[in-house]
Amino acid sequence: VPPVLIFLVGALVVALTKGHVRRVVLLAIPVIGALNLLGLEDGATIELELLSYTLVPFEVDDLAMMFGYLFHLAAFLGNLFALHLEKKDGAGVQHTAAVLYAGSAIGAVYTGDLISLFVFWELLALTSVFLIWARKTERSFHAGFRYLVIHVLSGVLLLSGALMLAHETGSIAFGPISLDGSMAGWVILIAFGIKAAFPLLHTWITDAYPEGTPTGTVFLSAF
Repeated sequence: VPPVLIFLVGALVVALTKGHVRRVVLLAIPVIGALNLLGLEDGATIELELLSYTLVPFEVDDLAMMFGYLFHLAAFLGNLFALHLEKKDGAGVQHTAAVLYAGSAIGAVYTGDLISLFVFWELLALTSVFLIWARKTERSFHAGFRYLVIHVLSGVLLLSGALMLAHETGSIAFGPISLDGSMAGWVILIAFGIKAAFPLLHTWITDAYPEGTPTGTVFLSAF
């Protein structure tokens, strides 16, 4: 089972439950997800045809598995930290957003094409911003909005680079991309630079992270 599906279903259950049941579900999601990883076969893929291109929303390789286990561990520890949240803290929103955010990150590392990566890339932005807005202050609202704009922009750059690469090479595969004479490669590098907070592209971290909730900051730092 693609690990992201466990987190998507888990987020729905988290949103519909409360109290002790929700706490059990929060801890169970990454545990069930990690057990699921044990059954994944190296090289397993899911492929879909879109126009003349092949989408690979799920692909298992050694690098994906390494990050898969690390992100499941981070999700478990993050959810464990978040168990203290109560209704007055917006527990429902924070718990649900955190699970969706972790799931989106896990989904991203198992993608095999740039279009599927773009989908999870934008889901990361849309789900994580609620961990900033949950602070419910004017500063957090404005910081969250700026954070969202920057990350959506990075996603647009990624998509633009992917389309340029498709035009240049006829492929949207997520693999080694040359920077030699390739505008697509540079556009994609800038997109990753924003997401990974390269020097001079990192200001969104110091702007947004301090305005997040304690739980939000833990998840934002991990994923």
